[in-house]
Amino acid sequence: MGIFDKFKGRAEGLKQKAGEVVDAHGDKVGEGLDKAGEFVDEKTGGKYGDKIDKGVDQAKNRLDGLDGQDDDIPNKPDNPA
Repeated sequence: MGIFDKFKGRAEGLKQKAGEVVDAHGDKVGEGLDKAGEFVDEKTGGKYGDKIDKGVDQAKNRLDGLDGQDDDIPNKPDNPA
């Protein structure tokens, strides 16, 4: 077994654990991503708000899709995706 096989195995394990966390606490993960986006938007003076919103939405979709289903992280009402 090569070094890359070990990394691949560990990456799969981390992906599975992240999926379990999102399954159990998707609402909190979504809130945290929203708060992080709001923080960055505030620090940049709103200059990149549309790009930040797009990045937050992409992060939510990627994390929510770790288990193959789009069911764990709710979208904000003013930000449907």
